[in-house]
Amino acid sequence: MIRQLIRSYVLLVAVAIALFTVPVAFTLTNQLRGDTSQAVKREAETMARLLGTGDSASCAALAQMAGAYPPNEEKVEVTATNRCAMEGLREPSADTALAEALERGRNTVDWGSDFIWGENLVVTVPAFERSPDGKTETKKVVGAVRIMFSTDHLTARLWQIWGFRAGLAVLVLLAAAIIGAFAARRLTAPLRQLNEMASKMSDGDLTARSPVTGPQETQTLARTLNQAGERLDTLIASQRIFVADASHQLRTPLTALRLSLDNIADGVDDEFVREDVEQATAEVVRMSRLVNGLLVLARAEAKVTAAEPLSLRDVIQERLDVWRPAADERGVTITLRGSADGRPLVLASPGHLDQVLDNVFSNALEVSPDGATITVRVESRGDEVVLSVLDEGPGMSDAEKSRAFDRFWRGQGLTGKSGSGLGLAVVKQLVTDDGGTVTLKDAPGGGLCVALTLRAARHGSG
Repeated sequence: MIRQLIRSYVLLVAVAIALFTVPVAFTLTNQLRGDTSQAVKREAETMARLLGTGDSASCAALAQMAGAYPPNEEKVEVTATNRCAMEGLREPSADTALAEALERGRNTVDWGSDFIWGENLVVTVPAFERSPDGKTETKKVVGAVRIMFSTDHLTARLWQIWGFRAGLAVLVLLAAAIIGAFAARRLTAPLRQLNEMASKMSDGDLTARSPVTGPQETQTLARTLNQAGERLDTLIASQRIFVADASHQLRTPLTALRLSLDNIADGVDDEFVREDVEQATAEVVRMSRLVNGLLVLARAEAKVTAAEPLSLRDVIQERLDVWRPAADERGVTITLRGSADGRPLVLASPGHLDQVLDNVFSNALEVSPDGATITVRVESRGDEVVLSVLDEGPGMSDAEKSRAFDRFWRGQGLTGKSGSGLGLAVVKQLVTDDGGTVTLKDAPGGGLCVALTLRAARHGSG
């Protein structure tokens, strides 16, 4: 928008300059033509009167005036039928202009070109017979005077006229561009502030507000967007509180229901009833995991904790100790590789990494066949630490990867257990809140690689 405003402003100034400067330049050019032709014509007429007088003094004066012209640039040609002898001056060639002068007594002015002028301005003037005292003039033509005037200095003057105005126009356009850029930035500053607010809100910062500045229209828009942001923030906060409260309240009855089902299963001898009770228990367990996931998401979206330096190796080792027994039951090996022994520090909120690793390890174990290997790899890359978890499961298609972070979307595992569909959604929310990223890639040799990019922290910080 700034560029469009600058272009429009410069174009407007350019049109104004063209409307003012070009006519003035043409006027000055025409004036230069007129003044030059009049001056040369006056000198030619003065020489023609001297030629018409015909006495020795007049002829001498005519020769002196003709000799004053630079021979290499201009020249005077004279033809006469009276007694005035013009030694050293050549006669003009016979042409239409000379015929007009000698036969009809008419002056002619020839610029040599229809466009501005040619190389020479040619003025041909008839000489009428005059009395010896030069006061009385008859209608008898006794000769003609032709002046061929070089237009070189006129061309130089023309370049000065147009060049000066062109240079001035360029300077004015540059000044207009600078002023236009300044004015455009001033005019669009409120819009940039509104765009910045919208970008922050799209990134999840519902507390972003825009200053109410600028023209009345942008002030009205800023107030409207600020009010909408406040309303949206209130609604989202209410929704998070509701989800957190509902999840928290549902945990107690679900736990009681599971205990009741366990008691029923222990006291029932009928195999069919026991199978139904076990299915009901499995659904209660899945619902409990779903409720816990919703509670984690609600707390994560609230962003109530700040990131702090944590030892990534200690967190990984702690979670591996928890998950190894479950992996050993199925013969799955979990290996740790990379620079984790260097104890890199990462910035994360307390408890976030634990929940992230629990969800990633749970998914990896879910899709891994018996006897497979889950590889945990840590790499330090400047200001970032990349934690990768690679499994040997069936992997994911591109379409599945694009949906894997959606809430309540569940992939197909190998153990027969059904997840809540919130695992990777929780991972992405927690990692993003701590300033990191999560990507899904194909693991070498098959399987899925979950890459967590975390912010590195300096040793001793915090």
